[in-house]
Amino acid sequence: MTPIRVLICEDEPLARDTLRDFIAEQPQLVLVGEAADGAQALKLIRALQPDLVFMDIQMPELTGLEVVRQLDTVPPLIFTTAYDQHAVTAFELNAVDYLLKPFTQERFDAAVQRALHEALPPQERQQAAQAALGERDRHDAPLTRILVRDRGRIFPVALADIEHLKSDLKYTQITARGNSYLVRMALTDLEAKLDPSRFLRVHRNAIVNLDFVESMKPDEQSQLQIRMRDGTELLANRDASRRLRDEAL
Repeated sequence: MTPIRVLICEDEPLARDTLRDFIAEQPQLVLVGEAADGAQALKLIRALQPDLVFMDIQMPELTGLEVVRQLDTVPPLIFTTAYDQHAVTAFELNAVDYLLKPFTQERFDAAVQRALHEALPPQERQQAAQAALGERDRHDAPLTRILVRDRGRIFPVALADIEHLKSDLKYTQITARGNSYLVRMALTDLEAKLDPSRFLRVHRNAIVNLDFVESMKPDEQSQLQIRMRDGTELLANRDASRRLRDEAL
């Protein structure tokens, strides 16, 4: 795998030291720079164009959120913070993950693995999902349903009935037959269980079942606005939009 070029944007020296040490334990990561305030972070992201950024939210000069909003092209982000009230905003800015300080090496490694998966080109990402599906099927019966909890009860949900899935970093919301369920499972892990001929990851935080798509139309940037049968609207990223256009007859 091509090395992933990483930038640390963190004003706390101890937190920078921790991130630096954890990054050094990951052979696929290469640290290319560090920023101690938001203004420097903005400058380095524009200059270095890193593949992955660890971004503190509370920094001098500019907050991490303000830095991201000033970028024309936003690299994959893992936000770091001592407070969790910004989680929803981080999710809206398409963060790969959200680390709450102090975080462990295990939690850091899980976030990096998610980032590495996201860094794969769409075709390779789908091949990885298919490979994972094939590996599971060699040992188990084909997966046709999952079990979800809701209001103290457990329900079986057929995979064919799932209309779309959306992630908010901690949980994934599964919508099936007009009902929604929250499961504590990463979207990437769920993706590996889904039929890639039916389900498509339209952006980092959403997967749709193409059987439940009502219509698609391009916006001003040629990205497809997807309308599901239940009225949900999702914007496909450029890669997913290109694939969908290529498959259109």
